[in-house]
Amino acid sequence: MNAQLANWDDLRVFLAVARAGSLSGAARSLGVNHSTVFRRIAGLEETLGVRLFERLPNGYALTPAGEETLGIVECIEDDVATLNRTVTGQDLRLSGSVRITAVDMLAFWLLPDHLARFREAYPHIEISLAVGNEALDLSRRETDIALRISDAPPETLVGRRVGRLDFAVYGAPDYCASHPDTELAQHTWIGLDGGHAPLTRQFENFLPGVRPAIRSNSVACTVRLAKAGLGLAALPCAIAEQKPDLVRVAELPESFGLDLWLLTHEDLRHTARIRAVLDFMSPSLAESLKGRRVSDT
Repeated sequence: MNAQLANWDDLRVFLAVARAGSLSGAARSLGVNHSTVFRRIAGLEETLGVRLFERLPNGYALTPAGEETLGIVECIEDDVATLNRTVTGQDLRLSGSVRITAVDMLAFWLLPDHLARFREAYPHIEISLAVGNEALDLSRRETDIALRISDAPPETLVGRRVGRLDFAVYGAPDYCASHPDTELAQHTWIGLDGGHAPLTRQFENFLPGVRPAIRSNSVACTVRLAKAGLGLAALPCAIAEQKPDLVRVAELPESFGLDLWLLTHEDLRHTARIRAVLDFMSPSLAESLKGRRVSDT
C-alpha cells in the first residue's frame, strides 16, 4: 500500500461507499452527487496504490485491501469524533483562558473592578490581561479580545461599541491654585505622543501653536504627571473623575474624544467563554462611562 496520506474527506466517502455498497447510496448519505463519489474513490485508490472495491453488477464490494482499510478508517473516524466532541465541549463549557489586551489607563482603572465581578460570576474562566499600546493581532490569536479606543476599528473584527470616552482639562489642585487667572494657552501642558495621533491632532486643533512641555506615550503616565503638578493635561473623564487629587479646569469640544470598543475575531465570537466576557463587560463598561460625561448617541 502506498505510504502517501489520504485526506479525511476522501476517507469519509470511502466509509459511505463501504457501508452503502453503492455509489448512489453513498451519494445520498453524503448529500453529494454520484460523480463526486466516483471521483473521490478513484482518487483515493490512486493515492493509496490499491484497489479498494470490486465493481460488481449490483454494487461495490470491498477487496481484501479494502477490508483492511475499513478497519483502520473506522478507528480514525472514532478518533475524529472524539476530537470534535472534546473541542466542542471546551467551547461550550464556561471554562478555559481568555486573553484581553487593553491600553494601560483602561487596564489600570476601568477593568479591575469589572474583572473582579466577572470572576465571581465565572470562576472557571481564567483571564490573561496584556497591557500596552501595541495593537495585538486578533487574527493570529495574539489576543482573544481587544478593548480599543478608536473611531474606526478594523473591518476584519467584530464587536460592540461600549460608549464614548470623553476628555476634559485637568490639573493638580496646587497647580491650579497657583495659576488662577492664566489663559489655557499660557499654561504648562502635558501632552501625548507615540500611538496617540488622534488625540494629539485634536489637542493641536484646540490650542494651535501650543507645545506641551512634557510628553508621554502613556495616558496613565500623563495622569500621574498631572497629579504631580507638572501642568494641565487633556484626560479622559472616566479616569480623571475618579481622582480626588485632580481638578477639572475646562471642558473640551465634543469632538475631543474617541469611541471605546470591545472587539474579537469573527471566528471566536461564538466561543462560549469569549461570548461570556463580551456580554458581561460591554454593559459594565458602558455604565462606567455613562457616569463620566459620556454621550452614547
